[in-house]
Amino acid sequence: MVDKDLLSIQEARALVSSARTAQSQFSQLGQERVDAIVKTIADAAAKQATELARLAVEETGFGKVEDKISKNLLASEKLYTAIKDMKTIGILNNDLSKKIIEVAVPIGVIAGIVPSTNPTSTTIYKSLISLKSGNAIVFTPHPSASKCIGKTVSLIRDTLHACGASPDMVSVMSIPTIEGSGELMRKVDLILATGGPGMVKAAYSSGTPALGVGAGNVPVYIERTADIEDAVTKILASKTFDNGTICASEQAIITDNIIDAQVRATLKAQGGYFLQGECLEKVKKVMERPNGAMNPAIVGKDALYIADLAGITVPSGTRLLIGAEPGVGRAYPFSKEKLTALIGYYTVEDWNEACELSIKLLHNGGVGHSLAIHSKDEAVICAFGLKKPVSRMLVNTPSTHGAVGLSTNLFPSFTLGCGAVGGSSTSDNVTPKHLFDIRRIAYDTGELSYGSNSPIHSADVTSKKESINVDAITQMIVNELKKMS
Repeated sequence: MVDKDLLSIQEARALVSSARTAQSQFSQLGQERVDAIVKTIADAAAKQATELARLAVEETGFGKVEDKISKNLLASEKLYTAIKDMKTIGILNNDLSKKIIEVAVPIGVIAGIVPSTNPTSTTIYKSLISLKSGNAIVFTPHPSASKCIGKTVSLIRDTLHACGASPDMVSVMSIPTIEGSGELMRKVDLILATGGPGMVKAAYSSGTPALGVGAGNVPVYIERTADIEDAVTKILASKTFDNGTICASEQAIITDNIIDAQVRATLKAQGGYFLQGECLEKVKKVMERPNGAMNPAIVGKDALYIADLAGITVPSGTRLLIGAEPGVGRAYPFSKEKLTALIGYYTVEDWNEACELSIKLLHNGGVGHSLAIHSKDEAVICAFGLKKPVSRMLVNTPSTHGAVGLSTNLFPSFTLGCGAVGGSSTSDNVTPKHLFDIRRIAYDTGELSYGSNSPIHSADVTSKKESINVDAITQMIVNELKKMS
């Protein structure tokens, strides 16, 4: 009888070993060569964006093909544009005035944890930022998305081989068990964790340095000065993008009482359906498991699918199911994260009350992640930006598109840090710059006197500076490092 866990552990060890060998060779390539390889992979992934999107939807049942195509292009074309001019290999900076040389040092081998909600795009994104920074990466896929992730990795490996680089720079576990994934996380040098809270916690508990993300429970405030039509259009575009599978999508609308009627009317006109009475209760019953966890059967599904699952009838053009909630917390399902076509709805007297409610919602499972606001009042926008416990505040833009860098100038990313308040080691959109260390070569400035009882004198400074040509030696090291890189 074959023990699947033992096979998975053995595979993890073998993949990491092969990755280390490949990475030691890859690390000798210069910036120009690495950049050429990264561009070739980005181009190859972009060409297969449609096919990979189709495979992801077929295998997981989550989201929409057209939106997953957009995700794949963000992870390839737009990401490449953002990283192509980054210095990530060899000498990063030579500050002759301070006598400090900074050299990029790759982390080594990275473990890539990939969620089923964004499988192919996350695989492309993590591969490119790892390679750009001189690292190898081994993926542990979500079991329900292993085929499309495997196909994405095969595409990248074939491209690496065609470029004359070792395919083992990017690999994937074919037997992903909990035990095997745990062994992988222990053997690598860094973990890039994107997934559910359990997996992210496991990454941080592995004893290996990790870059993980927290859950998103994004409030969106439509303030009384907002362009209501524009705000609702963007919220619906964001929340229905890939059927809400991105953790930065809006989870609860907050609006002022004074414009409540206008906001409701606009939502209804654009395909929002307000659940009431028995319909609301039936949807709540299919939203969660008995323990309060999100029901996977509704993740990444559209509004009509959820309505049918709940046994209710809604208009044929319904795009989003809306549930007004009287409170925040475990007993109020619409106050939690919902990676699907469901959104909560709250009204407040003014922005001060909206501020307090936003914080409550964030602490109900999304602290540190993101918040969106639609407003023309710069004072209110500023107040929200100063007070909210989030890493990204998106202003007058779709939260989903804004957070990942589609509609804003934030870095294109599918790993969105939540900062210390959200249990993450970074608050950034993760980039190649998070995946290498910096070695600093620092010269004596000649400004100290080192005798046992000698004070610091300007004469000492002068004599030391004249005794050695630090600039010349620094330049020699720079030249040597250039040869190595």
